[in-house]
Amino acid sequence: MHLMERISSAFDTLLRPTPQQLREAWENVGASLDEILPYAGDPGVYPYGRKKLYASQDIEILAMNWAARRPCAPHDHGQSFGWINVMSGTVRHTLYTLDQDDIPVPFLTREEPCGSRYFAPRSVVHSMENPSDGLTVTLHLYAPPITGMRVYDLERCAACVVSDDCGAWWPDEQRQLVRRIKLSRATAGEGAM
Repeated sequence: MHLMERISSAFDTLLRPTPQQLREAWENVGASLDEILPYAGDPGVYPYGRKKLYASQDIEILAMNWAARRPCAPHDHGQSFGWINVMSGTVRHTLYTLDQDDIPVPFLTREEPCGSRYFAPRSVVHSMENPSDGLTVTLHLYAPPITGMRVYDLERCAACVVSDDCGAWWPDEQRQLVRRIKLSRATAGEGAM
C-alpha cells in the first residue's frame, strides 16, 4: 500500500486523539525515509522546508527538510501537542522557559539522533536546527492542527502569532503576521523595549 493510503487508513478514523493514540497510529504506518523524502520540502532561505502530508479537523502531519546550521525561531504550537520523529540526521533541540516578562530563556539543549521520537506538549516553547551539513528530515504529527503559533524574535524582544501557512520564523509577508506582541524586559538599567 502507498504511503498516503497507509496514512489515511491509520488517521482517518481518529477523532481528538490522545498523545498515545497519535503515536501508535504513526507506528502502524511504518514509513521509511525513502518514502518521506520526496515530500520533504526544499528549505530555500528558511530553516526548513515543509510539506503537509495529511490534514483533518483533528490531526496534521508535516514532513520537514532542515537547512544546515540554520535554527528556527523559538516557538510554541498554539493549542496543539505533537510528536517529532527524526527520520534522518540529527536535530539540535532547545527547550525554553518563559521568564517573568514572557521572554523565552533556554534551559535545555540536547541532540536528537536519527530514529528518535520526542513529545512536544501544549504550550512548550522550543527551537530546532540541523547542526551539520548532512541531510536532516523530521516528521511531525500534531493534534489538533497547529493554529495560533507564537514565534519569538529574541533580538527584537518581540513575539508574533503567525498564520497557519507560516513556519517557525519571523514572517516575511505581512499577511502571515496575524498579531505582533511586544515583550518587555524589567531588568535593572533597562526600560520597556
